[in-house]
Amino acid sequence: MMASVQSSTERYYVGVDVGTASVRAALVTCDGQVKDMAEEPIHIWEPHPDHYVQSSSDIWTKCCSTVRKVTQGIENIKVKGIGFDATCSLVVLDHRFKPVAVNCDGVCERNVVMWMDHRAAEQAARITDTGHRVLRGVGGVMSPEMQPPKLLWLKENLKESCWKEAAHFFDLPDFLSWKATGSLARSLCTLVCKWTYSPPEGWDNTFWTSIGLEDLLENNYSKIGALTCNPGTAVGKGLTQEAAAEMGLLPGTAVAASLIDAHAGGLGVIGADVTGFHLPCEHQPLTSRLAMICGTSSCHMAISQDPIFVPGVWGPYRSAMVPALWLNEGGQSATGRLIDHMVRGHAAFPELKEKAERSEESVYSYLNKHLEAMAKDPANLDQLTTSLHVWPDFHGNRSPLADPTLKGMVVGLSLSQTLDDLALLYLATVQAIALGTRHILEAMKEAGHCITTLFLCGGLSKNALFVQMHANATGLPVVLPAEKEAVLVGAAILGACASFDYRSIPEAMEKMAKVGRVVKPNLEQDNFYRRKFRVFLRLFAHQRECVLLMQE
Repeated sequence: MMASVQSSTERYYVGVDVGTASVRAALVTCDGQVKDMAEEPIHIWEPHPDHYVQSSSDIWTKCCSTVRKVTQGIENIKVKGIGFDATCSLVVLDHRFKPVAVNCDGVCERNVVMWMDHRAAEQAARITDTGHRVLRGVGGVMSPEMQPPKLLWLKENLKESCWKEAAHFFDLPDFLSWKATGSLARSLCTLVCKWTYSPPEGWDNTFWTSIGLEDLLENNYSKIGALTCNPGTAVGKGLTQEAAAEMGLLPGTAVAASLIDAHAGGLGVIGADVTGFHLPCEHQPLTSRLAMICGTSSCHMAISQDPIFVPGVWGPYRSAMVPALWLNEGGQSATGRLIDHMVRGHAAFPELKEKAERSEESVYSYLNKHLEAMAKDPANLDQLTTSLHVWPDFHGNRSPLADPTLKGMVVGLSLSQTLDDLALLYLATVQAIALGTRHILEAMKEAGHCITTLFLCGGLSKNALFVQMHANATGLPVVLPAEKEAVLVGAAILGACASFDYRSIPEAMEKMAKVGRVVKPNLEQDNFYRRKFRVFLRLFAHQRECVLLMQE
């Protein structure tokens, strides 16, 4: 580490996080403190069922405005680096780098196929049916949330208006680093995790040819990435004159190769010094930790020294998050979004909203207190749902079943629709999500991972009930970061590395990621969750049986 970092706090890094519905930026110190944060919403359009699109111009405008806000009053010379993370959405530009419409409505500005867009489910199934060797690195199943099926959908459905016009396909994180620097270099994080790139071999020509996208081989894959680099690497010559003017920063300010948003959250928590917290992962390698980034969806990031293949779980990906380590990425396609869906769609929601506003708290804080009152003994709150069970895959199963066609299920409903019923449905949904995490952990354990501690960040990690249910359902302690905006800290870690103030990502993680508090599991609930998990798995089996019966 450079001496200047040790001796001065007047060095800052900017982390920019492009989530599903908003752009956030933070000004972060060299020891990981968030000094200022700004957030602005971004537009989402749903032109057809399962089609979700955005505008790269809208996203970039919000990136610039949030950066300007957090750096106001700071001398530009003190901002040493900037790092971007974003959802793994697909950005389409033409040969002049202008937006290309990704829907038949023809609105060019709407040129981003969002990560949660499932229009390419049929294309994903066809790619899976090829059985190509690259599928081994994605748990054996191609997800419609990855880029190859989305590209194939565009070619098959918008060949004239989009496919033939397109000259550049970016993962959104790489679009941001290109927009900031003019460099077409792509981060290995995006290419390896979402595009089937495999270092050191690179692209597999036979894969793209076998799925009907052989035209992408032209000019050494120039449309999807001819140049690659590790996350955190300094990209190009830093901020261009134009980007610097838009952000209010100095030209040449270091810009890092980007990360997918979940991976930035992993950097923001998983490498923290846990000395003195009496955790099972203390004095153990990072491979004993799992980072869970929980927001609209949830991602489960586990690392290993050697490649571990987990059926239904993405990876292993080399150096996709932490250099030289392999990454397995589990996930749930709808978590925060599912909770909102269940709560806001209930008949008692207007009553809940009115009471929460009267109490001057969020609907979820109010629900958590309401559940405590219903339980009388908070230690036994979990057991309120003994007769109510949820299968949470309302938007398909990402891991470990890797089946995007699965649907949600609720068992145990009555004709009653009171506020108590809403609270119980909310609790059962949170528990189902936690049991989904347990399902992923068991698949990872069976394949060879040894995980003893969970590290949570993201919006749902601020919900005390969500955190406690995850500890109770998995039986593992949960570590929460000192900085609640750990994803932004992760993005800033990239900027710190690009500026060369830290020599490596592990060094920057140890210095900038901090433990806030530890939530321990209530082990008295262990038998309850053993039974609940058996019910959870039977719900899946019952759904499968029903589907087969209907196909007879």
